[in-house]
Amino acid sequence: MADPDPQESLERLLLDGPRRYTRARVAELAGMPPERTQRLWRALGFADVADDDAAFTDSDVTALARLSALIDTGFVDPGAEASIARAMGQSLARLADWQTDMLAALLLDPAHGAPDSRPAVEAGVVHSAEQLLPLMRELQDYVWRRHLAANAGRLFVAAPGTVDRRELAVGFADLVGYTSRSRGMGGRELGTMVEDFEGLVADLIARHHGRVVKTVGDGVLFTTPEPVDAVEIALRLPEEWNAPDRPPLRVGAAFGPVLTRLGDVYSPVVNLASRLTSLARPSTVLVDQQLARRLRGLPDYRVRPLRRVSVRGYDHLQPWLVRRPDTDADVAPGVASLEQLLDEIADDVLTEAADDPSSEAWDEESPDAGGPFAD
Repeated sequence: MADPDPQESLERLLLDGPRRYTRARVAELAGMPPERTQRLWRALGFADVADDDAAFTDSDVTALARLSALIDTGFVDPGAEASIARAMGQSLARLADWQTDMLAALLLDPAHGAPDSRPAVEAGVVHSAEQLLPLMRELQDYVWRRHLAANAGRLFVAAPGTVDRRELAVGFADLVGYTSRSRGMGGRELGTMVEDFEGLVADLIARHHGRVVKTVGDGVLFTTPEPVDAVEIALRLPEEWNAPDRPPLRVGAAFGPVLTRLGDVYSPVVNLASRLTSLARPSTVLVDQQLARRLRGLPDYRVRPLRRVSVRGYDHLQPWLVRRPDTDADVAPGVASLEQLLDEIADDVLTEAADDPSSEAWDEESPDAGGPFAD
């Protein structure tokens, strides 16, 4: 009797059984129209399969039945099912891609005693998956529930019809010169830098009660409920990232009403933060007037108005530079007097801005531009 094919064995393990159903048969067993099952399949991020290809398992039938049950309870609106499937598919596809790379690197690394023969490697893949799959499943379930618990408080404070609309600080952190710098790097060196960047960003944002919305290679989009937390993140990121062999960081942030949908954020506030980031010099932080207003009078920050500029979507944008107070001001009377004068100027500018909000009004007719995160 021939040994079982390793890839088939791994597939059966991951899919809880063999592939046995065509797309039409899955739809019939789940009680769904075939076009609906195909739409959901694509939304999850999977390629089309031929009509006569027995590509589906009992788990696929069960998953569709559970989705129907969620819709029947009213928890999932029928018009939103594809969007929900797409959000879940994109998040979990990235997780699965990383886990596959991690497992492959471990199994094929001679430093970890990787076997020489191909059959031994393939057998090791199946054996490792058998050992790791239950542990990973339990850990992922725990992390998911913990994140739900962290957000549960919003269920008790939101007014009807406003669950997806909140006032948030939105920030961007961008590596300056990443494209030109990365051209001269090898794959391992570039991978290490990206891993260091994402690790530092995730740790710092979590420490200050924020959330990483998404990352794109050289940048990260984050939100915080409290403006001061966003500014602390913005100031600390360039400081903690700074090193001779790393490109500098710049950060932009804004505050205001934001629409949250399927884990993403949408609002002119997001565009404003993106524009401010593109204007910031390396290792500096720029904010909008709403954030600047909330920082004035706080002893840990200095906010200074810069000259107005016209950028895509804004005709007269007023950036505000944020920095730490000058520690020498206490022992240098001249510097202290200058800082006091600049504070008074900042107060005057904020007062004028309150009377003329057009400087940060989003131009709906202007074509969008300004980086990978702009909406």
